[in-house]
Amino acid sequence: MTSILRRYADVYAIMFRNSLIREMSFKANFILWMLVEVLWFIGQLVFIEVIFSYVEKIGDWTKWEVVLLVGTHQLISQIFQAFFYANLSALPELVRTGRLDFLLLQPIDGQFAVSTKQFGLDNMINALIGVAFIVMALVKLAVVPTAAQIALFCAAVLLGVMIHYSLFLLLATASFWIVRAEGLIYGYYSIFNIGRYPDVIFTGAFKFVFSWIIPVIVVTNVPARLLLRTGDSAWVLLGQLLIAAALVLTATRVYWKLSLRRYSSASS
Repeated sequence: MTSILRRYADVYAIMFRNSLIREMSFKANFILWMLVEVLWFIGQLVFIEVIFSYVEKIGDWTKWEVVLLVGTHQLISQIFQAFFYANLSALPELVRTGRLDFLLLQPIDGQFAVSTKQFGLDNMINALIGVAFIVMALVKLAVVPTAAQIALFCAAVLLGVMIHYSLFLLLATASFWIVRAEGLIYGYYSIFNIGRYPDVIFTGAFKFVFSWIIPVIVVTNVPARLLLRTGDSAWVLLGQLLIAAALVLTATRVYWKLSLRRYSSASS
């Protein structure tokens, strides 16, 4: 087991290094993408300011709690994009052209190879912007989270990234069946952005679907609440996120194995 893990770590280290070299070869593009993300995030903060110029709270969320929520959304989305977005969004093209053969023939798991080929350094820098706004919101709220809360928050963020990875791969894997799945992939971002809104604004069947079946609401709301709330409810929230992550990860792995049977390689 140790030797297998070491081999996968070595393979990922090579892919990571190659991605950094590629990123630094196009410095202007690297800087421009960072600026675009910063401007988008500032736009979200302006939107929050406008909303709270008319209301004091949204449910039980104050203005700076919503800023913390948006910062958490930024953090999770940028980590997801850094490690997985470029890889998974390229899957339909790999399937269509048959270039997926090259990845499947490597002496590593096919899902791992497809998921980890590229890395986005600019996204990780933008993730730090999310961290900065989370810290600023906590200062404004006069909230000093405990070490346990910070640990739970970090665990929840990782679970959130895993959920987004699983959902995105499920959509990308549809290319094995319908070949061109770009519309599904890009449409996911409309759903993805639901997570930056407070969960209290959602009700009924909509909230159930996007909390459990497509759990994008809990991905952001649970980590944010873990920083703001204490007590036994924190473990309930983390448990909800853990169950959601386990369900979608299992479904993704089963669907990936099933979909590979549909793949017709370039040589077939």
